[in-house]
Amino acid sequence: MKRILFTLILAFLTTGLAEARHITPNEKQAREMFNHAYALVMGKQGCQLSYDVNIVGIYKTTGTIWYKGKKSKFIESRYASWNNGSIFYKVDKKKRTVELYNPNSPKRDKYASKFTFSPDSYEYHISLEGGAYVIRMDALKDAKSSIKHAKVYLDKQTRYPLGVKVKVAFFWTTVKISHFKPGGINDAVFEFPRSQFAGYKFTDKRNE
Repeated sequence: MKRILFTLILAFLTTGLAEARHITPNEKQAREMFNHAYALVMGKQGCQLSYDVNIVGIYKTTGTIWYKGKKSKFIESRYASWNNGSIFYKVDKKKRTVELYNPNSPKRDKYASKFTFSPDSYEYHISLEGGAYVIRMDALKDAKSSIKHAKVYLDKQTRYPLGVKVKVAFFWTTVKISHFKPGGINDAVFEFPRSQFAGYKFTDKRNE
């Protein structure tokens, strides 16, 4: 489900390091590598990646996402969206509907509120497992976050993101990332191809 993937990647690829407590050398390294991953995914150069989401075996989906600054696009078998920075288009191919939202409206994604995250509410640790760096994140005591534990996987050689595992409540959500390509993203990618959805019902929810 793209809404969950957006939330996970955007939540975890954030910057800022807590100053109120002692930071170990291992944690400092983990956070620096985390910030590097952020720059690769959310930087001005943009990126493209494929994903495979698995929510404890209950829900599975695959798709492709493009990012560039505040712009984004994703394509799945049923759902798709285009965000050109001014309008967010949400497509349901099965229902043959297109909904228009303001890009910053929380109403465009009812799942976002389920994944609260504050980067300074965690302890970080990095380790090497096979061909990947694993950044483990554990919530501090009394941290106000629905995400208590997470792991971010980075390729040992390229430092490209390989995946994210997040524990929310009592279940784990796994997002595998493949075919990661930083840079070379043309802004035209994020323009909604209206002609491809002739016959769909359009609903403008920008004023709601």
